Amino acid sequence: GLHPSTVVRVGVGFEPVRGMTFRRPESAQRSCTPATRPPTSAGFMQDSNFPEVVALICKEDSRYDRRAYEFVRLGLEHTMNQLSKKEGAKVVRPRHVSGPELVHGLRVYALDQYGPLAKTVLNAWGVRRSTDFGEIVFNLIEYNMFSKSDSDRREDFANIFDFEEAFVHPFLPAKKPAADHLV
Repeated sequence: GLHPSTVVRVGVGFEPVRGMTFRRPESAQRSCTPATRPPTSAGFMQDSNFPEVVALICKEDSRYDRRAYEFVRLGLEHTMNQLSKKEGAKVVRPRHVSGPELVHGLRVYALDQYGPLAKTVLNAWGVRRSTDFGEIVFNLIEYNMFSKSDSDRREDFANIFDFEEAFVHPFLPAKKPAADHLV
């Protein structure tokens, strides 16, 4: 796993920095536009500050439970590990994780962690569609917890998959063959 001394640099990612105070800039608007978002190099995170920052985010934006933010952080780590394995290399030079890659990785991580209860758990945290993952990611970007590339947009997270199909259908029993052949 990631440790406070571990450095990871990705498009939607994090990197620890000691002594950094995390506070949303007064000038930051709801959306991360090029004029208001912090520079990509400022998108860092210190693991020990994450809960504190999430508490601040949740005070301002109560749509998502704090556990949804922790899930996205851990899901990003899982996604990066999976992509690294798939590409057959360690992440030496950190790689950008796109919105769709992250959403698919979060789907796999949710199914792995919660099985047939994945949709129920995510819904309890306020996460009901892939767009919600994007909102969480961009909230973390606004607080310098995650960074993004210039081409990343909230829309990258829209309509990636249907939650019912992604989290419920894999656990439904297989359709039974038609009874016609029994007669």
